[in-house]
Amino acid sequence: MELLNQIVGGLMTVFDFPVQIIHLVDNLEFAFDRQRRQYHSTAILEVLDREASSSALKVLGVTKHDLFIPILTHVYGEAQLGGRASIISLYRLREGISYRDNPKEYYSRVVKEAIHEIGHTFNLRHCDDPRCIMHYCRSIKDVDRKSTHLCRYCRTLLEDEIKRLMGGK
Repeated sequence: MELLNQIVGGLMTVFDFPVQIIHLVDNLEFAFDRQRRQYHSTAILEVLDREASSSALKVLGVTKHDLFIPILTHVYGEAQLGGRASIISLYRLREGISYRDNPKEYYSRVVKEAIHEIGHTFNLRHCDDPRCIMHYCRSIKDVDRKSTHLCRYCRTLLEDEIKRLMGGK
């Protein structure tokens, strides 16, 4: 539960929207690829989007399973660009650290990926600034290097997207 509370805190800091923790999907076997021995994240996104309450502005799934999309060996997460659903995997975020010895670093990685994927649902694309939370990470070292904040450019894009979603107010 502490991990979920860390995610909620990070999301609320960046996006300033209320966040609820609810259980949506029990079994992800429908997305399991036997050859790869991984879970196809795009299939999970479709179910998250379908199962979430219509009142939910955005949805973030959190799983312990290793995720992939067909063109990559693995992903830390995936989102519907400009859509509603996103997912992150905890599977590879423990790479190179001991959770028991360093939970703060692990929580930091998880929160960064949660913010990053929710950012995509707000139509934010990958950013060239390696410190921006929207920077694309090829490795866990990239995740560790980036901050939990949006650069000025991405912050402006987010504010514009939120205004659009709220009817221009």
